[in-house]
Amino acid sequence: MASTVRRPSRVAKLPPRERILDAAEELFQREGIRRVGVQAIAEKAETTKMAIYRHFETKDELVAEWMRIVAADYQAAFDRVRTEYPGRPREQILGLARFIAEGLPAVSHRGCPFINTLAELPDRSHPARQVIEKHKAHQTRRLVGMCTEAGLPDPEQAAAEITFVLEGAQVSTQNGSIDQAGDRLMRIVEGIVDRHRPPLGSPRATVD
Repeated sequence: MASTVRRPSRVAKLPPRERILDAAEELFQREGIRRVGVQAIAEKAETTKMAIYRHFETKDELVAEWMRIVAADYQAAFDRVRTEYPGRPREQILGLARFIAEGLPAVSHRGCPFINTLAELPDRSHPARQVIEKHKAHQTRRLVGMCTEAGLPDPEQAAAEITFVLEGAQVSTQNGSIDQAGDRLMRIVEGIVDRHRPPLGSPRATVD
């Protein structure tokens, strides 16, 4: 009888900390933070609870680190559109909207990780909530800066409207209430930017 050779899994090839974070992300997104225990994460990551606690003192710290990774992806989107559209703030704003629009299909299955995490963690002192609040404040400042560079006379109001639309689109996609959400999102954001722009020829007008 031929012997069976057990091949190492893809998970086992990753460094332990990365395996833990990948497993935690998948389980948190699929089942929710509160329902997932450290033992389940250890089994998914093909490691032990003791190994997890060597990298993260508590489960709360693991959740917070996951949120830092998600936040970094969003901040990278800001960096990317600035590189792709140098000196063209209107296109930078639309590039951000496109980043959200293209991610909506994934949101329809799993939901926005920020929204889901906030819903599960009502205590504002939780380290993961603090990560999210800091990220959102920074994101808003960057968007206000783009609106300012685009010459919009009330950049804070424009950034607020864009934020409401971006985040509302994710919720609407998750609950399935709006069809063609990505296309509608792009049209709405473009309309907000153009509506707030001063007329061509005015001192604050800019041309992308």
